[in-house]
Amino acid sequence: MRNFTLLLIAGGFLSRTAAETTPAPVPQFLSDWTAKMLPLIPRGYVCGYAATPPAIDGKLNDAAWGAAPWTDDFVDIEGAAKPTPWLRTRAKMLWNEECFFIAAELEEPHVWGTITQHDAVIFQDPDFEVFIDPDGDSHNYYEFEMNALNTVWDLFLPKPYKDGGPAMNEWEIPGLKSAVHVRGTINKSSDDDDGWSVEIALPWKVLAEKAAHAGPPREGEQWRVGFSRVEWQIEIKDGKYVKVPKTPENNWIWSAQGVIDMHRPERWGYVQFTKQAPDTVKFIPDSSAPARDALQGIYYAQKDFHTKHQRWAETLDELGYKPESKAGLSSPSLKLTPEGFVCTMDLKLPDGQSQRWSIQQDALIQKISPP
Repeated sequence: MRNFTLLLIAGGFLSRTAAETTPAPVPQFLSDWTAKMLPLIPRGYVCGYAATPPAIDGKLNDAAWGAAPWTDDFVDIEGAAKPTPWLRTRAKMLWNEECFFIAAELEEPHVWGTITQHDAVIFQDPDFEVFIDPDGDSHNYYEFEMNALNTVWDLFLPKPYKDGGPAMNEWEIPGLKSAVHVRGTINKSSDDDDGWSVEIALPWKVLAEKAAHAGPPREGEQWRVGFSRVEWQIEIKDGKYVKVPKTPENNWIWSAQGVIDMHRPERWGYVQFTKQAPDTVKFIPDSSAPARDALQGIYYAQKDFHTKHQRWAETLDELGYKPESKAGLSSPSLKLTPEGFVCTMDLKLPDGQSQRWSIQQDALIQKISPP
């Protein structure tokens, strides 16, 4: 199950946990980060420019898509610790001055869907999901879900659920376009299908509200993006598709999280935008990753400490956290604040420039300034 994903029940929100029981006041995080999340390197993708935008009809047969590379095949959300998905999922991306275009192809022998109400909890059906953090600070990000009936759910999160973030379900995407093409017959159990494909056009006018600047991305700019597919195990009863009882959904995603929780933006992939042909542009790994990862480790260690002691550690020694020494990283500085804590660290880049990064108790991570 996907921790911290919310269900709309009786007009309110209830968190969904792996055990389907009342969760602990503050979950344990440190082992998740060090053993499961940190070894995973987020995937990268070079997103090309579409001089002629694709028609949003779900068919993916436009010339623009033909020039766009596929992502790597989706994997289990926990990564290599779990079996490879038995159905293929992959995506493509394009952009122009007006929109960010996303397409995906989902292999599926039985295409089905039931939800027709906008902003319902779409992942109760098989679905395709998009997560976008424009400035990579783990706050103020967008989520979009759609099923094979092209029913959509768009929402905004000021910060992750694990850090107290509410789901702003009333948020909408003016100008959004989406479409589905089913290669087969939806909701017909008597035959086999090939799958379904989706196309989405997300206007920069909306996405740029929380970006580093107004308008579309600049040449070489990178955004954090996550894709997820929810797949339910089903059986056929009286000619209808029925979920296998007491069987959790499968979460197959582009860039593995390490834990069953899509709402950890620091593990999403990187999308690098260019106006050049994607196959002529090299993806540039995030040079700030050493500082980001070190600070994330301290953040998770503080969460673990708070679980045990109901307060934040005042020093790194008290925290018992000893960051691994890496070239270019300064020793971190930790101090308490009225809200919780802030930890800062200096990073010297390979080109000689320096940056100062910080993280605080609600996972907000940001570049403060050159030190």
